[in-house]
Amino acid sequence: MTARPKRLDPAIFNLPVERMRAGYYSDKYFVRAREVLNRDGYNPSVTVQIFGKADALLGGIDEAIAILKLCSDDWSALDVKALYDGDAVAPWEVVLEIEGPYAHFAHLETLYLGVLARRTRVGTNTRRVVAAADPKQIMFFPARHDHWLVQTGDGYAAHIAGAIGVSTDAQASWWGSEGIGTVPHGLIAAYGGDTVLASRKFLEHMDHDVRLVTLVDFENDCVRTSVDLANALGSSLYGVRIDTSEMLVDKSVIPMMGHSKPTGVTPQLVHNVRDALDRAGHRQVRIVVSGGFTVDKILDFEARQVPVDAYGVGSSLFQGRFDFTADVVMHAGKPCAKVGREYRASPRLEKVV
Repeated sequence: MTARPKRLDPAIFNLPVERMRAGYYSDKYFVRAREVLNRDGYNPSVTVQIFGKADALLGGIDEAIAILKLCSDDWSALDVKALYDGDAVAPWEVVLEIEGPYAHFAHLETLYLGVLARRTRVGTNTRRVVAAADPKQIMFFPARHDHWLVQTGDGYAAHIAGAIGVSTDAQASWWGSEGIGTVPHGLIAAYGGDTVLASRKFLEHMDHDVRLVTLVDFENDCVRTSVDLANALGSSLYGVRIDTSEMLVDKSVIPMMGHSKPTGVTPQLVHNVRDALDRAGHRQVRIVVSGGFTVDKILDFEARQVPVDAYGVGSSLFQGRFDFTADVVMHAGKPCAKVGREYRASPRLEKVV
């Protein structure tokens, strides 16, 4: 039997435990349900099962377990079984099961459902773009599209899904790595719009083990900028990144307009850059593309055999719905559920210790 992965230590999530215990982040009706049970001196043993409604790559399980361990009234009174982060799950499959005195954990439903939905959405979308690009690399670049507080868990979900690199140290923190990135437009602008100079300064002041990848669309002339960089920096240039705006047509594409959609990062633009670099003797320079890439756009590029070495993907990784539902399905060991939500046998679940 293949060894199961080790679950993350609950401490890594840095949860606001006292506020979570108090119900500060929970839907009010769950908080009031707990108050009713406690005031009535009634705390029945129930079984709650949690499931999603889509084929997905499961994320957020270890975070949900941490919430139960640290924020329930008495973790030792609960019997919890769960799948693992990174498991493929089917619609209606139970991913988490909690048995114990209901008032001990009723207030936590909002929290564990939320983390499961969020991390599963990010992980599933990441897995889909990884599969579309395989064996090429996917760079996880959505940090700027959402609140900074979600970065750590999102980065871990992407890591589980197979993303090669993430863009912030926070995103990489749960597995002990760090963010990666390119020479940005801001640094190029700070050096007066001189892409070569900005890249030289990057090499001068960054550690030698940091790979130099530079954005080459600052002047909307990716071919010339890429060749200038490669000629100036030689083997020190690991790659160039094309990020042309969907509102612009690169200078090298203008003469070819009328044959395909000309704006943004197009197959023709990538071919133009690759051909120019090869003619100049720089076959070793890799090409990274970003800007509006989705599963469908990556599949299209791969079907056309566009010479891309890696894809940077951002906001599309937050799309779609991967909601989870929790239902009480047993009361005191006997079936007791909302119609249509009966207890489901789930042999894949493993006991959480």
